Amino acid sequence: MSDLENIVVSETDDGQRLDRWLKKHFPGIAFGQMQKILRTGQLRIDGKRAKGEARLVQGQILRIPPALRGIGVKEREGVSPKDAAFIQSLVIYKDDDLIAINKPSGLATQGGSKISRHVDGMLDALCYGLPERPHLVHRLDKDTAGVLLLARSPAAAREMGHLFKSRDIRKYYWAVTVPAPPSSEGKVRSTLAKVEGRGGERMMAVDDDAEDGKMALTNYTVLDSLDDRVAFVAFWPRTGRTHQIRVHAAELGCPLLGDYKYGPGLDETVEDLMAGQTMAKTLHLHARRLIFPHPRTGSKVDITAPLGDEMKKTFKHLGFNPDDKTDPFKDVE
Repeated sequence: MSDLENIVVSETDDGQRLDRWLKKHFPGIAFGQMQKILRTGQLRIDGKRAKGEARLVQGQILRIPPALRGIGVKEREGVSPKDAAFIQSLVIYKDDDLIAINKPSGLATQGGSKISRHVDGMLDALCYGLPERPHLVHRLDKDTAGVLLLARSPAAAREMGHLFKSRDIRKYYWAVTVPAPPSSEGKVRSTLAKVEGRGGERMMAVDDDAEDGKMALTNYTVLDSLDDRVAFVAFWPRTGRTHQIRVHAAELGCPLLGDYKYGPGLDETVEDLMAGQTMAKTLHLHARRLIFPHPRTGSKVDITAPLGDEMKKTFKHLGFNPDDKTDPFKDVE
């Protein structure tokens, strides 16, 4: 690519943002340099200036400036055979447009400070014969397990992005709370904003007066409980705010088992309940199910992720059913 002056947008890049296309094809480019190239109009689409958020269309001509061509293309490191086998073992759904994996707790979705092993770094092992790697269309926190959806083309990624933004998708989470919620079912609506927590740690909190706060709405229903000291709860976050379920559970007065960030004081409560078992330290939040219309066919897709080993142990210890098949929100609009 570094010897080319003009590049024709391929079918696989149709619908992709220009800035993301640049990072994909020139991963060695610095953010500041990319912004300068775009700001000064050095990179053009069909001869016209283009902004980073511009969506590419198959057949368009990209004019690559000398400054960018001089960078060359930095090859992405390959996926080790061990990691390839690992990520492939997580696949629970696959068709021509989508892949879903059952992400384990402790595995980050993307890289970051001090994070070298993550889902995004293994996606080359999930091409399954297609010319490009799948695209992440949403995220799960590192400590949250469960269904993580991937799109196998920019077109599918774009359509799934619309679905997530339109809320035309059901995301059910399973959790264990300590104690049980005050009601068997209900909803929590509040404004969430970033605040400085203990030791300067950034965290989310309910703050209805925050200028940068965002409304968050979560439905919940109790599926089982043990003397009201602990409960098996299904959550349906109607909005997609950071740590939304964790904050709303704490707001209800029933933080998630293993969530010592939003549930201070859990140690004493959990000690007797869990008889010192180590799985009590795991965040008990599992993205159990995704229900949505297929981005190309419109047919219903319903993907369920089995519980991980740690939550299975907890369910067995507490007598909860890890194979519950009910739709707790089937009558909720």
